[in-house]
Amino acid sequence: MEVKVSQGLQLSTWMNLEKTARKPNGSLRFSHKCGEQHCYKKPIPFHLPTRKGRSWQRPLVLKVSCSSENVPASVLESGCFPASLDKILEKKAEEIEQHLNGRCIYLVGMMGSGKTTVGKVLSEALGYSFHDCDTLIEQAVGGNTVAEIFKLHGESFFRDNETEVLRKLSMMHQLVVSTGGGAVVRPINWRYMQKGISVWLDVPLEALARRITAVGTDSRPLLHHESGDPYLKTMKLLTTLFEERGEAYTNANARVSLENIANKLRDTDVCNLTPTVIAIEVLEQIEKFLKK
Repeated sequence: MEVKVSQGLQLSTWMNLEKTARKPNGSLRFSHKCGEQHCYKKPIPFHLPTRKGRSWQRPLVLKVSCSSENVPASVLESGCFPASLDKILEKKAEEIEQHLNGRCIYLVGMMGSGKTTVGKVLSEALGYSFHDCDTLIEQAVGGNTVAEIFKLHGESFFRDNETEVLRKLSMMHQLVVSTGGGAVVRPINWRYMQKGISVWLDVPLEALARRITAVGTDSRPLLHHESGDPYLKTMKLLTTLFEERGEAYTNANARVSLENIANKLRDTDVCNLTPTVIAIEVLEQIEKFLKK
């Protein structure tokens, strides 16, 4: 295995360079071989000494990339992929962008499903602009938060503004749009979103409940009214919301199941999936839709 070293990633244990073969091109060669099932999900920090008995006064920031002769063709199917997922995402985006013809991408899904985070990654890869519907609604209503809008004006008022935001966005091109969890309940919203390509981020409710409980429910107006155990009340209300919206989500042009991605990567927890891995799957599902 070859590891190229450049600025980018901070390391935290000592490495003995005398036991590491140095190559003329600045790469370091380690004796450890990358097995087919080894996955490198995150960097390992360490201080890098320059010579025996001395070291830099500040940590060296390194970027590590691995190369192997046996990198599988399908990164998600293999469960072991090259370190630079960004390169894979970039390549996939270049392949798909020319077939999108400027159409917008609308991400739909339950609250906490990662629409905003994944949307930002997608927009950067595609060279598109990113818009979060909730943020646009807050701006349109004078800067009040979503929770405040629900409290002051009610859900119907919020949904009316949501529809207006989607109407305006539907007249634009080259956007990645993160929609609110309940945007799917109004048929007119689908009429606007179908001018582009809609993608459902399907996340297991248990994972959503864990995510939302971890950050708190104050910003979730439909979740923070009841008392009791935070996880249990969140799980209960998410279940109710999904019963109301689940069928509507299936109207999306493409579905990205985080559970399926985790299974491909031989991981039992969808919360371990990175936004980049999910974004790659989003593009793959969009590609399948475009080929229909």
